[in-house]
Amino acid sequence: MTELGRYFGISAVHCGHHLSQAGLRDEDGLPFPKAIDQGYAYKRPEHNANRSVLWNYDRCSVILRDHGLHSVEEQRLVEQWADFLEALHVGSPAILVTPQEMADSDMPHHIRPWVNQCLAARGSQLRISRKNPQTSRDPVKESVEQERLQVSPLAAA
Repeated sequence: MTELGRYFGISAVHCGHHLSQAGLRDEDGLPFPKAIDQGYAYKRPEHNANRSVLWNYDRCSVILRDHGLHSVEEQRLVEQWADFLEALHVGSPAILVTPQEMADSDMPHHIRPWVNQCLAARGSQLRISRKNPQTSRDPVKESVEQERLQVSPLAAA
């Protein structure tokens, strides 16, 4: 439980509360029979109750994600994107890309809602909309197209 909580940046106690809310643990923190039957937990035949239960990391992670938790790595990535997009939003004459264009071209699609939640929690008015196909350009294809247009008909002959 400690390792599972650490992955999500929460304590083992907080992790246990989420598993209890999901109906997997009783008031003493022990797994219900259905949790064992469904593979969420394994109860070792030891007498020390605190160390005799092992919780399945993969299965329990799904429960924690369903409860709205994100891994520490995901949380860090979301914070970094929110910082970066806010800086782009403030702008600079040397920066020619908008936050929306940057998000469309480089930001992992699955974190977009979390970045917007993070921006809202900060009080920012900036929101990133769903990917706009017109703003997500292929820079290689675009530069080849520009080169093709710049070649004069005489040079091509």
